[in-house]
Amino acid sequence: MAPDPADPNEAEGVLNPASGRTPDGRLHLLPRIVAEGNVSRVGLAEVTLTDGVPTGVERRGVVLAPDEGWERGLNNAGTEDPRITWVPRLGLHVMTYVAYGPLGPRLAFAVSEDLRDWRRLGPMHFAYQAGLDTDLNLFPNKDAVLFPEPVPGPDGQPAYAMLHRPMWDLGWFRDGEGVHLPAGVTDDRPGIWVSYVPAAEVERDVTALVRLRDHRLVALSEHPWEELKIGAGPAPIRVEEGWLLLHHGVAGAMADSHDPQDQQRLTYSAGAMILDPEDISRVLARSDTPMLAPETEEEKSGTVPNVVFPTAIEEVDGVRYVFYGMADAHIGVARLDRVGG
Repeated sequence: MAPDPADPNEAEGVLNPASGRTPDGRLHLLPRIVAEGNVSRVGLAEVTLTDGVPTGVERRGVVLAPDEGWERGLNNAGTEDPRITWVPRLGLHVMTYVAYGPLGPRLAFAVSEDLRDWRRLGPMHFAYQAGLDTDLNLFPNKDAVLFPEPVPGPDGQPAYAMLHRPMWDLGWFRDGEGVHLPAGVTDDRPGIWVSYVPAAEVERDVTALVRLRDHRLVALSEHPWEELKIGAGPAPIRVEEGWLLLHHGVAGAMADSHDPQDQQRLTYSAGAMILDPEDISRVLARSDTPMLAPETEEEKSGTVPNVVFPTAIEEVDGVRYVFYGMADAHIGVARLDRVGG
């Protein structure tokens, strides 16, 4: 998918899509579309299949825009980087997205039965946790994604779990404030965390999803290709080894991530982790080298060069495909195959 030059909503790119199937079974992407001034919306686009392979899209309009005050700042606005999980027990598509409002990126939930009409559940609230020595609501947060079914919570009871990536440096919006790390964390690089909500609460009232608790660190940067930070990709999928989580990793120089010249020196690649099905905060295995790295012209040149950013996985005729952002400007697709025994 490439930006439509005739559509001002896509003037600065189409990227980082969620995905899902409408009730009639047709596959759709929900891309982040970016208008002039870095104003982001969530679109809807039906995927064109050629001999079972995704080859293009037909646009179906905009389904979520920054219409709420908490999604808009004076100089920015956005409903960004959606991730969608179909949750059979709820009969709903659950979207996590980044609301880019007055204090920067904040996570939010929305739900839909058909991918077209979305109901906001509101911003996520992270409950205070004794011993963590912090309030997660203070920090910018991105890369949130929900597991498709209940998993064992910290107390052993079924819970819905959401991965997310808090960022501890508050200096970007309050000059001189600096880094505030939770208790027990000594590495200030952004990593993957998990928070839970008891399944019984959500299945009584879906708005309980926004009231997250029992926060745990899952993973931090470990290998050279992800040395600066990591973040979750598409919704995890169950495989025989556990839960397969694709993630992105960032390497390179990042003296000032808001400076376009520094962005030029970053590389976003993609890898994978296997999470323990009995305790999803435990990593059983992970990629020591990238599974996907910037190689094509569209991946190497764009709004932010040298980026592959996986955000959706779909199965078509028994084959899994990964949809991903290319240099913050286009959308690509890659085939995901199991190799080895």
